Amino acid sequence: MSAVVSTIREPLVTGKKTYHDITEDLCRPTESVPSVQWVIGFIIAASLAAFGVFCIVWTIWIGIGSWNLNRTINWGWDITNFVWWVGIGHAGTLISAILLLFRQKWRTGVNRAAEAMTIFAVICAGLFPLIHMGRLWLAIFIFPYPNTRGPLWVNFNSPLLWDVFAISTYFTVSLLFWYTGLVPDFATVRDRAVGVRRKIYNFLSFGWTGSAKHWQRWESLSLILAGLATPLVLSVHTIVSFDFATSIIPGWHTTIFPPYFVAGAIFSGFAMVLTLMLVARKVLHLKDYITLEHIESMNKVILLTGTIVGVAYLTELFIAWYSVYPYEQFAFFNRALGPYYWSYWGMMLCNVITPQLFWSRKIRRSLFWTFFLSIIINVGMWFERFVIIATTLARDYIPSSWSYYVPTWVEIGIFMGTIGIFFTLFLIFTRVAPVVAIAEIKSILKSSGDKYVGKDADPVHHHHEEEHDDSNGFLHYLEGEDIYTETDASSGINTLADMSASSSVESDAVSLVSEVEAPSATQVDDLKKVEGIGPKIEGLLNAAGITTFQQLANSNFDAVKAILVAAGSRYQMKDPTTWMEQAKMAAEGRWEELKKWQDELDGGKA
Repeated sequence: MSAVVSTIREPLVTGKKTYHDITEDLCRPTESVPSVQWVIGFIIAASLAAFGVFCIVWTIWIGIGSWNLNRTINWGWDITNFVWWVGIGHAGTLISAILLLFRQKWRTGVNRAAEAMTIFAVICAGLFPLIHMGRLWLAIFIFPYPNTRGPLWVNFNSPLLWDVFAISTYFTVSLLFWYTGLVPDFATVRDRAVGVRRKIYNFLSFGWTGSAKHWQRWESLSLILAGLATPLVLSVHTIVSFDFATSIIPGWHTTIFPPYFVAGAIFSGFAMVLTLMLVARKVLHLKDYITLEHIESMNKVILLTGTIVGVAYLTELFIAWYSVYPYEQFAFFNRALGPYYWSYWGMMLCNVITPQLFWSRKIRRSLFWTFFLSIIINVGMWFERFVIIATTLARDYIPSSWSYYVPTWVEIGIFMGTIGIFFTLFLIFTRVAPVVAIAEIKSILKSSGDKYVGKDADPVHHHHEEEHDDSNGFLHYLEGEDIYTETDASSGINTLADMSASSSVESDAVSLVSEVEAPSATQVDDLKKVEGIGPKIEGLLNAAGITTFQQLANSNFDAVKAILVAAGSRYQMKDPTTWMEQAKMAAEGRWEELKKWQDELDGGKA
């Protein structure tokens, strides 16, 4: 099935990549020695994480009194940071689930890192409510379970309890989604590894073989998890917003919070994905897989969600004025002109004004501006959460209880520690798994790679080859067929062969190749190294007496075609035109020449 690609659409994979190049480029970071940049970054991140763990232990040992919380401001940096981290974790599920369901190809370059970012951000977010309890060992009481306390149960009417279920569900589904996508790539790394490393990746890949059944179940599970994750994208931060919206405190008690929080979460999440991916793009040399087209597409989403957030800010101001409710009006007046005015105007500058720069295509495609603005946006989103929490609580109905909140070194240390934990986990992830999904990049190569499409496409490929259509995913299997990915250790050739169920070869087809010299008992070649031949067709050829490259090279087209025809209708579609010449190159040991030619073939067809 052909994929129609607009001639003006920019390729998503550049550098004239082949399937072998993709495997080499994306597996290399997991196999090579860490770079100096990686080591420096890891030392800094691990040091911050260690300091954060020290501050957490200090808080548990000394108590919440080590923070500057008081009767007026009982939520400070802890809940601010909790909401900020949960928001950052939103983009991963959006890219993974919603863009997968809409078949957006540009997600393939960034989805793996975005999913990892989600997991690590939610881990950091979950720390803050636990620490805020003071007595961390009593956290078990937040879960409803049969107990001996009689009628004493958790308050099911509290959105704080809803948070427990929403975030734990979100984390579980996101973790499953992330790991499901990793399984085929773990198998690729396994096939290239040796020794203990191979055993570890064999365990992580769950015995993946690349059969049709495995691909079918993999795609089904991905779609199911995408369907489950999609409502979670909307519900998790909606429920987080209920922590504020269901209260009666002026400035919090508003119905605009759910959509406003969701848009803000996607806004900050995409900004963090860009921050991470631009660094990974540079350090891991991934510019051919994370292209300017990916960056521009993400900046468009940031522009959209940033505009929605800006409208939400203005709507809040309008409703406060229109309501003629003095306490609501004072809450917003206090935000803009009170003692925390700097955080409010910093929020407006970072979240409303600076994203509008992305209306310029030149800025959307600028690496410097994208990186700079992604950091500014996340600073602004932290200001937003601080404005909502601290400035609202600092001044309530009784002027005598007004207060001004300043965090202690312990609170600052815990926040910096979570940043260290986040980047430490992400840096370890880049050494353990491919940062860009290998299988998904390969799925769009012939429909979005500059070797095959675009103004600079090779003439031999340009719209004359059958392109892989990604409208139904990259699993181009036929019902009942096996799809087998074979990596040739000697030549590094990656072949994706579509085979059907095995059937016996008719005796008259066998007679057509009777003139081929019979091999010795030990002379058997791996015919799957010929592109277009997989395990089942190899079995058919072996049954017909063709077990070596030389025998296949000496066979004629009619003889091989007769074997396929005799095997049944599923094999009649196979075209063995190039098989004999490929086998001849293999028999003569011309592996590099064979590899280059196979890069130009499409499933063994010229």
